[in-house]
Amino acid sequence: MIRIARAEDAAAVHAIYAPAVTHSAITFETELPGIEAMRQRILTRLQQYPWLVWEENGDVLAYAYATRFRERAAYDLIAETSIYVHADAQRRGIARRLYGVLLDVMRLQGINQAVGVITMPGEVSVSLHESMVFTPAGIWRKAGYKAAQWWDVGVWQKELQAPANPPTVLHPFASLMESAALHQLLQ
Repeated sequence: MIRIARAEDAAAVHAIYAPAVTHSAITFETELPGIEAMRQRILTRLQQYPWLVWEENGDVLAYAYATRFRERAAYDLIAETSIYVHADAQRRGIARRLYGVLLDVMRLQGINQAVGVITMPGEVSVSLHESMVFTPAGIWRKAGYKAAQWWDVGVWQKELQAPANPPTVLHPFASLMESAALHQLLQ
């Protein structure tokens, strides 16, 4: 089942995220945040952007969220996406289905572009993004230093809907949480 993340999901989300921080360069976060920090991230992000989880038998197996791409107002209708799947739940199609719903929710908000930022070579992430019809938008060379080496970062983008001129208003996710349209996407 795909649903909106809740504060009580923080421990499960933390457990999924921890290996990415401690044993990889998938994320450039170098210090593992605590469970309370993760709870605050979920609650804060849900005000403006979606944070969704994949749950089976009461266990959170994956999560995906959108976040502000850049601070300037001109970027309001573009958002960066992230997705993490528990190691025991990978290769089951969960990422593709969860990511697809996340992108649909972003469309509902009025977001025009989704951006995926991938530590290279990132074969699994590149494959997921390209299967979701993201296109390569560039590489930031030696963009981050982690695990005693410099890493390139690839950027993939996907147009979610044609931008209006003038732009439409971005609907904060919190304003859509009870909407029938959102709950229809989550079924």
